[in-house]
Amino acid sequence: MKNLKESGLSPVRNIIWDFNGTLLNDLDICIDSINTLLERRSLSRLDRKRYLEIFTFPVRDYYSIAGFNFEKESFETVAVEFMDLYLDKVSGSPLHQGVKEVLMHFTGKGFRQIILSAMEQEELTKLVRKNGIAPFFERVFGISDHLGGGKLGLAGRAITATGFIPEQSCLIGDTLHDAEVAEKLGIACILIADGHQSEKRLRASGHPVLQSVTELTSVLSG
Repeated sequence: MKNLKESGLSPVRNIIWDFNGTLLNDLDICIDSINTLLERRSLSRLDRKRYLEIFTFPVRDYYSIAGFNFEKESFETVAVEFMDLYLDKVSGSPLHQGVKEVLMHFTGKGFRQIILSAMEQEELTKLVRKNGIAPFFERVFGISDHLGGGKLGLAGRAITATGFIPEQSCLIGDTLHDAEVAEKLGIACILIADGHQSEKRLRASGHPVLQSVTELTSVLSG
């Protein structure tokens, strides 16, 4: 793959990282947790392929596609039930292979790095610290609840708080929502097909798609 400079997207000096699915490999526990909820309601389980094809933001839409009926129960009830299961298991989820080395590489090259996540702030901060990657980031931005509404509003505040210049910034994520956020901010975007949405869906965005975060060190040359 040609680097971003050859693609007209360089120079990048600021990296905005998504967390879940991009840095943290939590796909399996997300599938396990949603299937527990589905089974409790006598609904059909999701296999990995189906999950990757329907997961989206806001997660309420994904829950509806999966079969939850919000005329019978509230979305908030389902969301909290999911998070209870997820948070009970997430401590066992590892970072994707090579994440620490990649973060160290960009820190050594003088890149500024932050996290922008649709995860609740306190739990996000705990997981970042637990996985030993907090020192690589200037700031960690999460949302104020467990409802997975997305991060469009948060994104603008993050750019303002950091002073990142859009033309020198790139968002790294694993979903079309990350591409949507990047487009709203007017910044470059690279998607990683190793998280919560299928490679086919990601490629439809028109943004560069990589197989793993380890490829970034050769693609983002700064």
